[in-house]
Amino acid sequence: MPSAVTVNSGLDGAAPTNGVNGHVKQQIRGGHADARTRRAEPLTYTGTLDQYEHFDSTPAIGREYSNLQLRDILAHPNRDAMIQDIAYTISSRGVVFLRQQDVTPPEMKTFVELLSTLAGCPSSSTLHVHPLTEEGSELGDQISVISSAKQKKGLSDTSRLASVGWHSDITFEPVPSDYAMLKIHTLPSTGGDTLWASGYEIYDRLSPSMAAYLETLTAVHDATFFHDEAARLGNPLRETPRGHPLNNGKSLTTTHPVIRTNPVTGWKSVYVNKGFTKRINGVTRDESDMLIKYLLDLVVHNHDAQVRFRWNKNDIAVWDNRATWHTASYDYSDPRAGDRVCSLGEAPYLDVSSTGRREAQSA
Repeated sequence: MPSAVTVNSGLDGAAPTNGVNGHVKQQIRGGHADARTRRAEPLTYTGTLDQYEHFDSTPAIGREYSNLQLRDILAHPNRDAMIQDIAYTISSRGVVFLRQQDVTPPEMKTFVELLSTLAGCPSSSTLHVHPLTEEGSELGDQISVISSAKQKKGLSDTSRLASVGWHSDITFEPVPSDYAMLKIHTLPSTGGDTLWASGYEIYDRLSPSMAAYLETLTAVHDATFFHDEAARLGNPLRETPRGHPLNNGKSLTTTHPVIRTNPVTGWKSVYVNKGFTKRINGVTRDESDMLIKYLLDLVVHNHDAQVRFRWNKNDIAVWDNRATWHTASYDYSDPRAGDRVCSLGEAPYLDVSSTGRREAQSA
């Protein structure tokens, strides 16, 4: 990944020996020694984006810029500082929307690499290669083509609940995604919106007792169903390292904390999702099912923790998978397609000394 960091970034180039972010081990739950964040402290916003017109989509989540072009940012003499401010904005607002972008897939990959690097991802993390990516893909291994034609191929028995699709990207990997970028270039005449929900907001809606209990738990994230998807699509599953040495093989199963800390903001977020979280550890199956359902109900039933984005051609969304869920609306029949890039961050961990967003902002 690009290594040029030319601003005061707050990065600690050496991995701490006594825990993530320099805290003693007892304060850190989860994580992995080979995939620690390089952030010594949360990022702070420096104001380089104030010149661009923007508005917050909702109080809880989302920000939209109308005249910011990623291609111009890449060529800007103050590029690194601006991208760090973009990283902070994405991580604090959950998702950022950018209208009418003319960036190419290679430029998207360059931007997301810089975004993740300047936000403090481990030096071992690169762009993700999805297990279902075709060998020799025209756009390269790191571009996932989001295509309604592929999604519909071979499907016969699907849920009738629109809420079934809520997920965070690739949480089945030991080192999952920090940031993801999606550019939609083919749109139906109507429909096909995408929704995001804030993990910070859901954490803040837990009672202190429930939050404290959930912070002691871990959960199994599993995507072994991709083996069936690979067979359905006629592609061999990618078993070689998928953007990080720990992301390899065919198990597609890992364990993460139920509550995690985002190193860019220092805030806690709920980290289970409908798509991949199968089991909470240390409790009975009934208790696990109850807890997962309760947390997902908080996502699905709290529309004021969500934002809905109506795409125009060549719009881009960039989001932080550590602190959001998203789902598409399958309410269309015309083709819908776009290109997605996911970077890999740190192995998820909980810093028990971190706080929720509401507490941090009221301090």
